[in-house]
Amino acid sequence: MKRVILGICVTSFIFITACAGNTNNVVVEKLAKSSKSWDGQALPRYPKGQPEITILRIKIPAGAKLEIHNHPVINAGVLIAGELTVITEDNKILHLKAGDSIVELVNKKHFGKNEGTQTAEIIVFYAGTVNKPITVK
Repeated sequence: MKRVILGICVTSFIFITACAGNTNNVVVEKLAKSSKSWDGQALPRYPKGQPEITILRIKIPAGAKLEIHNHPVINAGVLIAGELTVITEDNKILHLKAGDSIVELVNKKHFGKNEGTQTAEIIVFYAGTVNKPITVK
């Protein structure tokens, strides 16, 4: 039995190494890992139902202000260009600059505004379920 397990492990290692090719230049940088949103609140449990992932690229022009809204699903993003300020109904404020990550608020009203001079561009990943909205205005 030990030989079988050892054989499986060695075979798996060889297969993975062969498929990976040259990985000397691979760099992994953790941008976010949290069980809380940016305001310190615990993230809710994932909803029941068929999971559905949505990935959006959102471009917010300089000077633009988004409508107040909330997200009923867990989501996180990375600001890839510009600046963005997120403000909650109870006036908690988060300032983001290019390269910053955000674990967004869930079921808490907020809005974003671009106070910078260039378009803010953010990639956001939503972990929702089929037929459930990711944003509610």
